[in-house]
Amino acid sequence: MTKAVTREVTLYTSVDAYVAQPVIAVYEKQSGVKVTLVTDTEATKTLGLVQRLNAERERPRCDVWWSGEALGTASLAATGMLAPFTPTCINDFGGSWPAHVSDRDGRWYGVATRARVTAFNTRKLTSQGVPASPLALLQSDPSLRIGIARPQFGTTRSHIAALVTLHSQEATATWLDAMGKRMRVYEGNSAVVQALANAEIDIGWTDTDDVWAGQANGWPVDCVFDVVDTSSEPTSLAGNGPVIMPCTVGIIAGAPHADEALALASFLLSAQAERLMSQTESRNVPVRPALAEELAASDPRLRFAGGAALDWNEVAAAAPVADKLIAHAFPL
Repeated sequence: MTKAVTREVTLYTSVDAYVAQPVIAVYEKQSGVKVTLVTDTEATKTLGLVQRLNAERERPRCDVWWSGEALGTASLAATGMLAPFTPTCINDFGGSWPAHVSDRDGRWYGVATRARVTAFNTRKLTSQGVPASPLALLQSDPSLRIGIARPQFGTTRSHIAALVTLHSQEATATWLDAMGKRMRVYEGNSAVVQALANAEIDIGWTDTDDVWAGQANGWPVDCVFDVVDTSSEPTSLAGNGPVIMPCTVGIIAGAPHADEALALASFLLSAQAERLMSQTESRNVPVRPALAEELAASDPRLRFAGGAALDWNEVAAAAPVADKLIAHAFPL
């Protein structure tokens, strides 16, 4: 009797395990395909995996890339690491994926968003007393203890690169140099939220999913989103609205399992996957408007206000500049 061949696919992901694993379990059950999951640490994720993919460029081991943000994905696309593809679910958007969460050349697509926020300890502050823009943070009460995840990595790095594109290199450098003297650095966004809960700090830059997870633990934490302030000069770092970060999916150029890669990538971009991710503690907000409205009816956290206008390819191009500014303000 001929032994059945096991279909398999390798997925590199920086999506948190408690979000990724239920999604992958459903896919494996539905498809019969074995998914080998490769992850990284909380402190260095995305950047560490991007470096690994670049090291494997000549002999790819990975088939599908699934990131919790867009900066690393756009950087991979810019260096030719991702192959153009068309998801099988593209007709959900009338044949054209929303431009603010996709690559114009079809090398990656985004769904299931999170937002950058300023979190706070609810025993110390109310939302009205929390700075809701980089400029407001700079002008805030000097006695406020402020936390930040290590900005060389993850979504904090993405946030700072976004500031460079939204404002200017000079304005961002001035802001970072000033804030670098005030901020306590932690090894990840979840550590920032835990520090808030422990009253080590009063406010902190982090992501929505980490705040929601803290609330699920019963911690005294909440958050505010950056406001939109059109009255100030662009270089002032006044509010542009929150930085909204999609989870992004790409197929590695030269993927060893091309057919399985397309099938998995399409599933990760599907409405089913968005629904599954919204049901975790992460509460990722779908990019499908009707689905987001349906889910927000029972959980208002699944509705974001309009975000900052970003082109993630431009943000990726600004990343080297941001890295230099970060190194100066937050030396390792």
